[in-house]
Formats: sequence, structure tokens, C-alpha cells
Amino acid sequence: MFKAESPDIVVTDIKMPGMDGLELLKKIKEMDPEKEVIIVTGHGDIDSTITALQYGASDFINKPVRDAALAIALERAKSKIAIRKKLEEYTTTLEIKIAEATEEIRRKSNFQRLLITSSNDAIVAFDSDWKVVVYNPEAARVFGEAAKNVRNRMAIDELYTPKIAKVFKNQVRAQKDQTSFPWKEQVIHTKDGRQIPVRYASNVLFENDEFVGTVNFFQDLTEIKRLEKELVQSERLAAVGQTVSGLAHYVKNILIGLKGGSYIVDVGIQKNNTEKLRSGWDTIKKNIQRIGDLTQDLLTYSKQREPEMEDCSPNDIIRELTDLLKGFAASKNITLLMALDPAVGRVSADPKTIHHSLLNIINNAMDACIEDENISKKHEVGIRTYIDQNRMLCFEIRDNGCGMDEDTRNKLFTPMFSSKGGKGNGARTSCDGEAD
Repeated sequence: MFKAESPDIVVTDIKMPGMDGLELLKKIKEMDPEKEVIIVTGHGDIDSTITALQYGASDFINKPVRDAALAIALERAKSKIAIRKKLEEYTTTLEIKIAEATEEIRRKSNFQRLLITSSNDAIVAFDSDWKVVVYNPEAARVFGEAAKNVRNRMAIDELYTPKIAKVFKNQVRAQKDQTSFPWKEQVIHTKDGRQIPVRYASNVLFENDEFVGTVNFFQDLTEIKRLEKELVQSERLAAVGQTVSGLAHYVKNILIGLKGGSYIVDVGIQKNNTEKLRSGWDTIKKNIQRIGDLTQDLLTYSKQREPEMEDCSPNDIIRELTDLLKGFAASKNITLLMALDPAVGRVSADPKTIHHSLLNIINNAMDACIEDENISKKHEVGIRTYIDQNRMLCFEIRDNGCGMDEDTRNKLFTPMFSSKGGKGNGARTSCDGEAD
């Protein structure tokens, strides 16, 4: 009957002919342990009652059966069934939620793993014991170590060189409120002898103020550095092209001058005219001097000359230049003014380079005065020395000549550029020195 009807609650007497109540209870629980069985017993049959409870009976009532006692037993059985169903629903819902959460975690984990694996950056993570726990394919390429030999096997000092390992360990010792460190550049010396320029950054991980690990990111700059070198080389070639173009124009001007001088000499020889000979030879000598100056400027421009440092006085260099140029300046109605700071003592510098640089600049300043169309102006070139707030020695040269138009200013630092036509070759010099 139980198999046919499958009732939720069974009420059975404990004493029955054939199979007794206890045996029936056991059979029912074997077929369906969720069914509730209420045992009816006689007075004083305590042992059978205890055994029934041990077999899983939900309740028991004594004979004679009263309506109130039976109703209470039935309510208890129904409550157990209801609670069990609720638990089943909760369990099913919980299992679904756990499955959904597990799937979401798995999805995110796979996504993060894919990001790490496919990243163009080398990513290396360490746990609190400085063991490698994350090591992506790009890291294997950069460091030259296979992942199977590194992950969960190597420590930071085994993977990195001591210099790099020290950088990341020192970050952990920094203030705990700084967990993210900005990108910096470094050259990595790998275990297999390669040198790789990289940008690196890192995040230090803390939990409850306890260090739990760190993640390092590396960007291989090899290709970028190669392209930068190619760009510099291209710019150098472009500068050489500009220089050659300017030189060709300047040499042409010199040749014109030489041809003119030689023509005057030929005329003087033909007519036995000493004055013509002297004039033509002076022209030739000037152009020979221009060739010498051009050669010297080319040598200066073509190579990096090592400074010849010695103890010298910048103010004395200015006085020497002023004595050298004052006669020419006076002939052109130009006044040279000096404002030499007595605080400028003796410095360790290259006096020849300073002298040559300042001579060029002062000459340019006087040329600006000569080329000024305002002839009523009292032209002056001021030369000043001083120490600035950063303790740097400064030379300042000012003039009140014709100045520079916008096109000239834009070409100010173009190699071999000159605004003087055939009178200038645009050579540039520079110098520096640190004050005592």
C-alpha cells in the first residue's frame, strides 16, 4: 500500500500480525527516508518507543488514541515536511547561486589569465616569500627562462640580477601608503648575457598592513630605441645635406672673390700697374683667409672637441677681447661697454673655446650695428658677466643694431645658416663653465 500510495505521513500501530510497526518503519525509511512515520504504542512500552525513535520515527502517541494527541503529532510531522521542503528549496537555490558565482569567478579568472598571457608587457608577480607565482610568455622571452622552470620554483634573486631585485625589494620597504610606483627606464642584464632596455613599473600588495606580494611590469624598448637611433641618423643626414648646400654656396662666393682678385692681378701685370697688383693681391689674401676660417669652422663643427680645462679668469678674457676689437669698433663708430661682476673669480674652464665663442658673438653684434640703416643711432655693444641664482657663470652680449627678423630667428640654430650672405658661414660654437 505504501509503494502504491506513497503517503507523506504514515500512522502505524507498533503491534500488528505479520510485520510489526518497527519493521514497517525500517522498510519505509529504506524506501524513502523523507516520509514521516508516527508510532502508536501501548502504555509502558518504553523500550519499543525508544527503538522507534532510533529508527527515525517522527513522533509517537499512546493508546487509546485521543484526537488532540493525534492532531499534535500530525502537525509536528507536517511541520517537519514543510521545513524539509524549505531547506530543499534553499539548498537548490544556494547550489544554483554557488554554480553561478563559480562560473563568474571562472570566467573572470580565464579573462584575467588571457589578459596576462596575451599581454605585450612582461608580467611577473611574487608572493610574500618572493617566489614567482605569475610569469607570462612575454616575461619568458625577456628573461630567457621557461615558465615551467620559473613559476612556483624561482625566487626573485634567482630570476633578476641583484640590481633589479634590490629595486623591487626597496619598494616594499617604502611607506605602505604608496603601493603603485611610476614607470622608469632601466637596462636589464639577463642571465644569458643580453642587455634589454625596458620601462618598468610595479604594484605592491598589502592585506591588513601585511605584505602579501608584488607585481612587476616590463616594456621592452629595444625596437623603440632602434627607431630612435634611425631617426637621429636621419636627422644627422639631413643636417649634413643642409651643411653641404650651405658650404657649396659659400665656397662659390669665395671662388668668385678669388676669380675677381686674380682678374685684377692679371690686369695689373698686363698694364704694369702696381696699384692694381696690390689691390688684386689684397682681395686674394682676404679670400684665402676666408678659406682658412671656413676650414677651421668645419673642423670645429665636424667633431666633438674635448675641453682643455684650466684655471682662468672670465673677466680677463672679456678685457682681452675688448682690447682686440676696440680699434675696429671705433672705426665703425661703435662703443664697446663692459659690466664685469667682481664676484666672478677664477674658474675651471676652457679659455680658448670661451674666447673663440665670445669673439664670434661680439663680431656678430658689431655686424648688426654696421648693417643698421638708422645711421643717427649711437650704436653700442654691451658685454656683461655675472653669477646667476644657480651659481652658473653667465656671459651676456647685447647690441642695439638692426636685430633679427622672424625668419632669421626661426633659423637661429640651423647649422651653417648665415644672414650675411657671402660674408658669413653660420658657424656655431658653445661653451660652459661652473663658477668657483
